[in-house]
Amino acid sequence: MTIIYIIIVGGVLGWLASIMMRTDAEQGIFLNIVVGIVGAVLAGLILSPLVGAPPITSGAFSLAALLVSLAGAVERVQDVIATFRAEAPKGVRLRGYISCVTECPYDGPVAPSEVARLAELLHGAGCDEISLGDTIGTAYPEQVARMLEAVVQVVPAEVLAGHYHDTAGRALANIDVSLDYGLRIFDASIAGLGGCPYAPGAKGNVDTELVYDHLVARGYDISGAPDRAGLAQAARLARKILGRTEGAKDAI
Repeated sequence: MTIIYIIIVGGVLGWLASIMMRTDAEQGIFLNIVVGIVGAVLAGLILSPLVGAPPITSGAFSLAALLVSLAGAVERVQDVIATFRAEAPKGVRLRGYISCVTECPYDGPVAPSEVARLAELLHGAGCDEISLGDTIGTAYPEQVARMLEAVVQVVPAEVLAGHYHDTAGRALANIDVSLDYGLRIFDASIAGLGGCPYAPGAKGNVDTELVYDHLVARGYDISGAPDRAGLAQAARLARKILGRTEGAKDAI
């Protein structure tokens, strides 16, 4: 039976959901700045088995989100990876992120060859896992297929993760396409929390409960055997705190 990993994101509420899962489920932390990861490594504070490096993406999006060009973002990530490999405790894995893998809210369509180039760079530099993000959530399955067709030529599918926002309601269809290309790791968000302040119009990440139910219905096992009732409980708490109704996908 194929095992699917669902990496839960969404800040504090994401951590709440992970607490409700079995203790053998993989958990991760994300450090978005070089100083943060360097300080955490040197202080011995990295206890999670999975650490996320700063994202790299299209030129205009990098300027908006990271205040640095794409070339500068690549250089920053390479610095993070080098420091991580030199100082991180044994057994802690590093995850790289690529945003806007099909379309950028500023630059428009993103060439699959560019995503493949960045993925190959991250993999070659030492990332154990690479997240491919439809940050604005508008990708069609056909676009995801073209992107993955290019990426899997240079990076093994088993180290790739799908990160699909659900703005247009096509995240599950994009996950299905990704399964066809061999991906078995997918990001999801409790109660559909998410969005991006630098991606105008982007809504929440795909709902963890939807992903869980969809994959189970297709016959997949979920790594760590998450407590389905616990996921629902976390989602209800999140919606109560934020004053959201069930099924809402508004950005937070």
